[in-house]
Amino acid sequence: MIDVRRGADRYPGGDAEAGIGTRHAFSFGSFYDPDNLRFGAVLACNEESLAPGAGFEEHPHSHTEIVTWVTEGVLTHRDSTGHATEVRAGDVQRLGSGAGVRHVERNDGEAPLRFVQMWLAPVEPGGDPSYEIVRGIADSTPYAVPAAGAVLHVRRLAAGGRTAVPAAPRVYVHVVRGEHALGGAVLGPGDSARITGPAELELAARTPGELLMWELA
Repeated sequence: MIDVRRGADRYPGGDAEAGIGTRHAFSFGSFYDPDNLRFGAVLACNEESLAPGAGFEEHPHSHTEIVTWVTEGVLTHRDSTGHATEVRAGDVQRLGSGAGVRHVERNDGEAPLRFVQMWLAPVEPGGDPSYEIVRGIADSTPYAVPAAGAVLHVRRLAAGGRTAVPAAPRVYVHVVRGEHALGGAVLGPGDSARITGPAELELAARTPGELLMWELA
């Protein structure tokens, strides 16, 4: 089964006066939808935009694997375990919050910042926080998040290009850029598809684009 969700239907969030824009794909905070709490391990897929100088000041997380994909600009990250990094387009950052961690996310640059942040539920909650960043991840290189039993696949396609959807019990697809055909539907930027049941599916790029696909148990 393919369940297509449109970017235009995401829940709006953030704080416009503070330069923060957020679009939530799942029930989040005050935007509560009991029928849209998660898909497999995926708890959140937020499209974030931060104006220069804007950001999320220090705040806590626990029992969540937080994976960040920057699409434009530079994200400054600092956390309570001592990590201080800059995340750029093409980098994958993972913060495993364990039993508890605090972090800061800011746009300290002079250009707009946009990123996709995805939260996953760990198989076993608790434990020590962990952190990892992979610089310039190559196309089609899988990034595993064993704590959540999930694998992230990044796909960059030229117009006319095709890519197979992972054969897994569940797959979550998020379109970063471009238009892509999937099972009779056309997905554009911000759109997503929740695929249940292994199937021989392909995504076909109508325009140059970029996709994030989560392979889930």
